[in-house]
Amino acid sequence: MALFALCTWQVAAHGPLRSFDERLAKALTASSGLGPALVPSPAAEFFADLGNMVVALPVLAAVLGWVVWRDRRTGAARWWLPPLAAAVAMAAVPALVAPAKALVDRPGPPGPLADGSGFYPSGHAATAAVAYGAAVLLLRPYLRSPSTRRALVGAVALLNLAVGIGLVRRGYHWPLDVFGSWCLSGCLLWAVWELLRRNRSR
Repeated sequence: MALFALCTWQVAAHGPLRSFDERLAKALTASSGLGPALVPSPAAEFFADLGNMVVALPVLAAVLGWVVWRDRRTGAARWWLPPLAAAVAMAAVPALVAPAKALVDRPGPPGPLADGSGFYPSGHAATAAVAYGAAVLLLRPYLRSPSTRRALVGAVALLNLAVGIGLVRRGYHWPLDVFGSWCLSGCLLWAVWELLRRNRSR
């Protein structure tokens, strides 16, 4: 939360971190230099699309459905709590992001949405982080191998990094828009993790 507050303050107050952020974004989205060499435009577009609700929400919904089916079939106590916690965290994303966007009202970066405003924090980055992250938290207890758990967590972390790079590379968001969303999403996922941990201990 402290990092999210810092990013929000810097963006809203036009601080030095925002100035650096805008220079970095312009370098990454330029027609020459690091940006195109790092991630080609078609790949960046694909990664950015993974943050769409129409992509991320069905993934979380499928995991929710499987967890409910399995735990009810095995007669698990409080079977409804883990999927409910994940669903509430996902519902909190637009409830928190939309007011922040309206409050900060940040203009868009150079690109297809440059004439718009309300870009901080990134809804796509938050959607991807919470949807895929909550799905991992729900699945972890059913994976017996620690190496499999680590591999799944690592894969989702890389997926979210790719989403963030795609959003910046295609000019849909500034880097701080994405980073701020990750900070906010981390708080939501931590709350889900704590609730699931306490539920398992009971």
